[in-house]
Amino acid sequence: MKIGLEIHCQLTGLSSKLFCPCQCDYRGEVPNTTICPICLGLPGTLPLLNKRAVAFASMISMALGCKVQERITFYRKNYFYPDLPKNFQITQYNAFGITSIGADGKVDLGAKSIGIRRVQLEEDPGRLIYENADVNANFYTLIDYNRAGVALVEIVTEPDFDNPKDVRLFLDKVTSTIEHLGVCDIKLDGSLRCDVNVSLKGGKKVEIKNINSFGDVEKALRYEITRQKTMLIREIEIKSETRHWDDARKVTMQSRTKEEEQDYKYFPEPDIPTIILGDQFISTIKAKMPELPDERKIRFLKDYALSDHVAKVLIDNKELADFFESTVKLYPSSPNEIAHWIISDLLGLVDDSKKEERSLLSGLRIEPKHIAELVKMIDQNKVNRNIAKSVLSQIARTGEMPSCVLDKMNASLIDSESKIAEAIDSIFELEISAVRDAKHNPNAMNFLLGKVMQMTRGRADPKITLNLIKARLARME
Repeated sequence: MKIGLEIHCQLTGLSSKLFCPCQCDYRGEVPNTTICPICLGLPGTLPLLNKRAVAFASMISMALGCKVQERITFYRKNYFYPDLPKNFQITQYNAFGITSIGADGKVDLGAKSIGIRRVQLEEDPGRLIYENADVNANFYTLIDYNRAGVALVEIVTEPDFDNPKDVRLFLDKVTSTIEHLGVCDIKLDGSLRCDVNVSLKGGKKVEIKNINSFGDVEKALRYEITRQKTMLIREIEIKSETRHWDDARKVTMQSRTKEEEQDYKYFPEPDIPTIILGDQFISTIKAKMPELPDERKIRFLKDYALSDHVAKVLIDNKELADFFESTVKLYPSSPNEIAHWIISDLLGLVDDSKKEERSLLSGLRIEPKHIAELVKMIDQNKVNRNIAKSVLSQIARTGEMPSCVLDKMNASLIDSESKIAEAIDSIFELEISAVRDAKHNPNAMNFLLGKVMQMTRGRADPKITLNLIKARLARME
């Protein structure tokens, strides 16, 4: 089994499209308004390459372990779909040699490495919107060219995957890397997309498109692998084709026969000469590279003494890692406790749909200052963990500080020995049999502790309470 990926990343950190001055932020705009003669490919127009897009693509290449090429060339990929108004796409792939920005990279997944064949710059096509025209299910297509010409980086892997689980791990790592680079707002719909190529021994390569989320990539792969295995068992020929993922039915559907490379009739883009990046350009970009996830993980392990698992969970989502570090700055005494509350209790309040969108904290009113104060109160024995969890849930809804929520709940930890002793006296009067057993049985002693905690609604300090119970039993002997 061989699986390869084509990941498309929109460079949303730019102010203009790849070859023209039109704004690249097309979302929310009236259809066909953020366009010009250049991105529509009208006669007499000339493309002008966005230098910052080249810098962003170089950063992505370096982050994925690719060698940045000194000379890059653009090509015309000729094919007709209505979302390409000029009937060709300006890209860097030519099927005859490496002319893209990055090549020959490698991403480490721990047990194995995934090769990166190339990283290339190209323009995004427009959007096709299918509408149901009548009750007979006859469809018509609307075209919005606002997206046409937006800078797109395509990351093409080697077919090094042999199971869907590794694909998902790889996509998570690449997503985290792009997040840390700051070249793409992955929370925007369609900013990061993935096509999948899969083939089984004895069958030809099948491409799957129209996959809306990385979670669905894994589902689409599992379905397609099962489909192809079934066909091979039944001795049905697997043809090279493009299929799309039907999210409603959770199946892949035939879209069209797969084009061969020669069908695209690649030739050099005559209006963009070969560009020499040079060592100075590459070294300047490298010097500006931010801290990448793997480097950040090593720092988390060293500076905060986190476990490997906890550090990985944090750096897999930049928003979460930033939240953690902002919290630690406010209360540096307990980084491990802070990390625990973030990856366990805070993430427990996040809807699964938000996790898929990687928009973890939107909708919650919890900020680093809330977690910092909550952990500090736990360290100072002002609240126990069970009550703290209730406090956190309240904060998520109201945005109040933990101390205010605690006052309203009247749930501060009781550390007064006299007050706890009063509760113990009451329990000893009610649980005479358990008191008798507790003199010889530690389990009965824990039973009494639980009864005191129940009476105080979990507010009694467990350590003080247990010591007072032991002392009271010793006096009775």
